[in-house]
Amino acid sequence: MRIVTRPNFDGVVCSVLLLDVLDISAPIKWMEPHEMKHGNGEIRTGDVITNLPYADNCSLWFDHHYSNKMDKPFKGDFQIAPSAARIVFEYYNGKFSRDFNELVLEADKIDSADFSMDEVLNPGKYPYIMLYFTISGRNKNDEIYWNKIVHLLTKYDIQSVIKDPDVRKRSNIVLEQDREYKALLKEYTVQKKHITITDFRFLASEPKGNRFLVYSLYPDSLVNLKVRYDKSEREKVIVSLGHNIFNRKSNVHLGHLVSQYGGGGHLGAGSCHFHISEANEKIDEIINILLTDVAIH
Repeated sequence: MRIVTRPNFDGVVCSVLLLDVLDISAPIKWMEPHEMKHGNGEIRTGDVITNLPYADNCSLWFDHHYSNKMDKPFKGDFQIAPSAARIVFEYYNGKFSRDFNELVLEADKIDSADFSMDEVLNPGKYPYIMLYFTISGRNKNDEIYWNKIVHLLTKYDIQSVIKDPDVRKRSNIVLEQDREYKALLKEYTVQKKHITITDFRFLASEPKGNRFLVYSLYPDSLVNLKVRYDKSEREKVIVSLGHNIFNRKSNVHLGHLVSQYGGGGHLGAGSCHFHISEANEKIDEIINILLTDVAIH
C-alpha cells in the first residue's frame, strides 16, 4: 500500500492524516495531475490516491476537484470541499491518534486561497502560510523535502516545524523570490477590463514567486490568466487561471472552463495546456469567454 498524492500543502496534509490511520510503510508516490491523466505513473492495487484524479487500480480515492468527479462506484470519498485533506479527515473521523483539527483547518484555508492581503504580502508572519510557500511541485528533486515535511508534521507542532533549518532556509529563499517576482509581474502583466493577463513566454524560464501577488497589484480585477512555457517541453504552453482572492465577484467556474480544454481544477482555479501551434488561438478563446461570462456585481 502506498499513498499517491500531489506535492503541495494539501497533499502533504493528506499524507500526514493517512499515515496516522493506515498501516503504510511504503514511500509516498508524488505525482502531478497531468501525469495521472496521461498514465505516466504506475498505480498499484492497494494504492491510496488523494488530491489527484482517480485511477482504476487504486483501492481508495479521496478528492475534491470538480474536474475529477466520478460517475462510477469507488471506495473512498469525493466531495466539493475546501481541501482534499478535509475529505480524508472526515472519512476517518474519530480514528486519529492526535488532534489534527488545526492542521486541516489550515489546509482548508490554504487550498481555498482564503488569505488576507497581509498574509499574501507578509507570509513570514504566518507559520502555516510560510510553510505552504516552501512546498512546490516544480522540481522532482524536492521529493526529499516533501517527505521531510510530512515527517515533521506527524511529530511536531507548527512552531517547531517552521524552525527546522531546511524550512528556514527555504523560507528565506521564498521571501527573496517574491521580491523579484513582484517586479516581473508589473512588467509582464496587462489588464483588459476585469481580466489580468500575465505572459511569461518572453522570459527564458518561468520565474518563481507567490501566485497571489498579482491580485494585490490589480485589486479591481476579477480573474488572472497566466501563460508560460512548460519548463521541460518548450512546445507546450501552460495556461493557469485564478479568481482574484481579494475581489471574489467572478461567477465563472474555472475548473469547468479548463476542463473543456483538457485541463483540471475547481471553482476558483484551474489550468490546461496547448501545443505552441494552437496556443494563441486557444488563449484568445479563453480570454473572450472570461470577458463575456464574468459577472460583475
